[in-house]
Amino acid sequence: MILVVYLPEIRLKAIWNDHFFRYHITTFLPNYIRIKLMEQTIIEDLPQIIDDARKAQQTWSEVPVKTRAKRISAIRDYLVQSADETARLIHEVTGKSRIDALSTEVISTANAVRYYSRQAPKFLRPRSISAGHIVFSFKRSKVYRHPFGVIGIISPWNYPFTIPFHEVVIALLSGNAVMLKPASRTQKVGVMIEECIQAADLPSGLFRLVKMPGNVAGDALMNSGIDKLFFTGSVAVGKLLMAKASQSLTPVSLELGGNDAMIVCEDADLERAANGALWGSLQNSGQSCGGIERIYVHDSVYDTFLDLLRRKLHHLSVGDNEANDYELGPMISQEQAEKTRAHLTQALESGAQVYAQSPALETNIQDAFVPAMVLTNVTHEMQIMQEETFGPVLGVMKYAQIEEAIRMANDSHMGLTGSVWSKNQKRAEAIGRRIEAGAVMINDHLMSHGLPETPWGGFKQSGIGRTHGKFGFDEMTQPQVIIRDTLPFVKKNYWWYPYDEHLYQSLKALLELLHSKSIWQRIGKFFKVLRAVPRIFQSWDE
Repeated sequence: MILVVYLPEIRLKAIWNDHFFRYHITTFLPNYIRIKLMEQTIIEDLPQIIDDARKAQQTWSEVPVKTRAKRISAIRDYLVQSADETARLIHEVTGKSRIDALSTEVISTANAVRYYSRQAPKFLRPRSISAGHIVFSFKRSKVYRHPFGVIGIISPWNYPFTIPFHEVVIALLSGNAVMLKPASRTQKVGVMIEECIQAADLPSGLFRLVKMPGNVAGDALMNSGIDKLFFTGSVAVGKLLMAKASQSLTPVSLELGGNDAMIVCEDADLERAANGALWGSLQNSGQSCGGIERIYVHDSVYDTFLDLLRRKLHHLSVGDNEANDYELGPMISQEQAEKTRAHLTQALESGAQVYAQSPALETNIQDAFVPAMVLTNVTHEMQIMQEETFGPVLGVMKYAQIEEAIRMANDSHMGLTGSVWSKNQKRAEAIGRRIEAGAVMINDHLMSHGLPETPWGGFKQSGIGRTHGKFGFDEMTQPQVIIRDTLPFVKKNYWWYPYDEHLYQSLKALLELLHSKSIWQRIGKFFKVLRAVPRIFQSWDE
């Protein structure tokens, strides 16, 4: 008992960094204590772990992209073979249904691995740049994509498998090493990711799972020398990480959630819109950063749309981890459920009304379950409409003119995704382009994260940077331009030393030659420029 009480203090001392001591002292502990201690990544070990990763990365980055892609593509086969096991684990850890786990996490990840492996050679190939002006046509430029080195990824609990997997695969294909820190609540899923990555037979140390509390992970990774950090989580934590990154100028990519709006036009297919509204807002019990939280409906179809929502909501099946399949399950924790209830209470006290509600869940985990609710009489002064509730609660408002709907949709400090529902695709797209969000869908919502070819990220405080698609590869690499001179016989450039008045007048004539609007002036300046050309064949001391 004394040993159990004091081990946390021992671990903070230098003696705990002795791996021989750590192995033997834990060997004699009860199994559950030994597992708890050995699973955690010691902060003092991180610099060495990252140093080992950097050595592996240097070797990995020299492997041709097509060879890297072939190795990574083996992960897809493992994903397909272990689909049932993976979906079951995600279901058990998060509470989401097995169908949600399979469709939004396993299938989307397998699709992404296949797409990225096929497209990596194209996205990463060197690209020639056309000369910007005839004067410099003798310069040939080519851009190469260089991996950053060691990428740190801090992933969330709401989609613990697919969100980090996209970033891990792109990082590895781009030639980087990866340090993945899974959410504490979903560490088992992180271990499953590690098992999947092992199918690629990567160099030792190239991919590592970092297990430590979230409140220390960002500082620990940046203090240990990672080259870039990818974080998915709250706005508040994202700001803290960005402040920390500024001290060392560590690049960051931040996906910080959303408060997404859905606009239903007067000509929308209301049956599809209602179905989409429920799935887009309630899937994963509303715990989706790109889920629908606010709906703006044209007043001519407002009542009909609400009635459809109510009838469908009453038929929603609820369940928990003991059930096989259900549509609405418990939230990740009682703490998350309490946050949703707090937003709900504030809205109701401010005049909102519960228009419709799903069946309740009477089980031993009911404290983590919040029934799905549609609220009316909501205003933008309520938390439910201004903040990210991250729960199965929908606020619905009516509008008369589309300008009003666009204004309300943009009345948020976040802008991750949004959607417009209309049978007129051209008009819907025009409306969508005015929504301040990183991804806007027409007659759909919450599915763009499953499209590996599209960029993922938001406007305003929803984050910085993009993942997925070619944009994701750009974020995982740095552009380096190589500029060649195609005139090797020239001794020096036109504008090099020595300086004199004659050179100044020649350069001024060049400026006027290039930009004069008079053809006659250009002809006159051409000969003046030409007289100075012989200097490029002369050495400086001649």
